[in-house]
Amino acid sequence: MTDRTPRRPATFKLDDPRVVVVESDNDSGRLARGAVRITPEADPASYPVVIDPPLAIKRRGFRWGRLLGATTAGLVLMGVGLSVSHLVEDLFARSTTLGLLGSALAALASLALVVIIGREWLALSRLATIENMHKRATAALLTDDRAESRALVRELTALAQANPQLARARAALKNHANDIIDGADMIRLAERELMAPLDQEARRLVSVAAQRVSLVTAISPRALIDVLFVAAAALRLVRQLALLYGGRPGALGTIQLMRHAIAHLALTGGMAASDSLIQQMLGHGVAAKLSTRLGEGILNGLLTARLGLAAIDVTRPLPFNALPRPALSDLAKDLLRKRDGDGI
Repeated sequence: MTDRTPRRPATFKLDDPRVVVVESDNDSGRLARGAVRITPEADPASYPVVIDPPLAIKRRGFRWGRLLGATTAGLVLMGVGLSVSHLVEDLFARSTTLGLLGSALAALASLALVVIIGREWLALSRLATIENMHKRATAALLTDDRAESRALVRELTALAQANPQLARARAALKNHANDIIDGADMIRLAERELMAPLDQEARRLVSVAAQRVSLVTAISPRALIDVLFVAAAALRLVRQLALLYGGRPGALGTIQLMRHAIAHLALTGGMAASDSLIQQMLGHGVAAKLSTRLGEGILNGLLTARLGLAAIDVTRPLPFNALPRPALSDLAKDLLRKRDGDGI
């Protein structure tokens, strides 16, 4: 073992010809004797946001909580049914016309309930299909499975049938259906053709939602109004992104997507990224131009934008591979540019 003496602290100027900037510490280039080596640190806000799937916790034993929820819901439905039945009987006791009217209203209410339950079930099934397509695409990129990739592209094309803006992309994919293309390259081709216009629109939706939240929370006189508006804007944004990427969530589906987006946001450290951007803006002298309310508005807008980015990863049927993931720094620039345009 060789005993190396620690290097003493030294000062130097950046315009000194001995100062050499290298890209990384692993750069193997040879330096001249006496040269000062500097490795620039990357901006944390420019790092790509990696969305990892949540850890699947295996549950053991019988799920008593689910049994409690199912039995409670059954008892509530039975109670409502008995109440309606007694009401209809009382109406028949008073008048046959009232009884018939009550029976008709009860039948229409039952039909509406069945339709709503069916639509929610179909919406949840559609969201589960999109989530499964995302997992299959990730696996196909790793295994380079040609058969699986072509089956997945056919499903994506069928999913995009309802969007007329993707007609040219669907035609391009059909022209390449019989070409000799590797599985991973086929997934990347489908991502470039189908997801590029959708990603651009998703970025616009997130930017608009962030600007709206920032403006409203900056001028709102009550904190309760801020909380309600931010919650409503977040739910609306998640629903819009799901509709954009082919999902049609109902009330339960929107809540489920919101929960998944918040879970991904917690796993990827979204608060840390937002704090880094805030520190950058404050370091560039923006704090001197902003009041407290405006600063809170921009912070809420950034958090809304970060939630929107997490929602994009949740609702997108393909993982980001051939296309760049939208960056929070770009949305922050749009938010500040909007502020400057408003004359604030």
